Amino acid sequence: MLTLASKLKREDGLKGSRTSATASDSTRRVSVRDRLLVKEVAELEANLPCTCKVHFPDPNKLHCFQLTVTPDEGYYQGGKFQFETEVPDAYNMVPPKVKCLTRIWHPNITETGEICLSLLREHSIDGTGWAPTRTLKDVVWGLNSLFTDLLNFDDPLNIEAAEHHLRDKEDFRNKVEDYIKRYAR
Repeated sequence: MLTLASKLKREDGLKGSRTSATASDSTRRVSVRDRLLVKEVAELEANLPCTCKVHFPDPNKLHCFQLTVTPDEGYYQGGKFQFETEVPDAYNMVPPKVKCLTRIWHPNITETGEICLSLLREHSIDGTGWAPTRTLKDVVWGLNSLFTDLLNFDDPLNIEAAEHHLRDKEDFRNKVEDYIKRYAR
């Protein structure tokens, strides 16, 4: 994070002394998205749920990061679930793209990693979809909540998992535990 933040400070200091070399100007230019991300990442790191960890493989690319959620209650307790987040250039007008990298048996996450979470949708019927006022902190807290209070069996993306839960809650729990042992340790 420090490298991008220092780049932003350096650019602010150079605004008054523009050079005539356009190539060097374009290499110093930082996108609006990246300026937003510097602020949002600092806020996110200060307000991260205790069950979450954020990892930036490249500190110069705040728009690509990984989130690990380790639920401490419920069906998914004891599992470690990895999410990959990519923030598009049009952020904050469009939501980040998030994919679950850990294979999971969950009504709101498919086995291939697609996620059903209203705030990740550009357009949402219920009015809780993405809005420019939302931040990465909202995304992380939303993903974390998919393992507790936002776990939704009534409007599933993985219909088979939701029906499994309705048919036999104990067998559902056993399958979740099996997936955790195999894929989420």
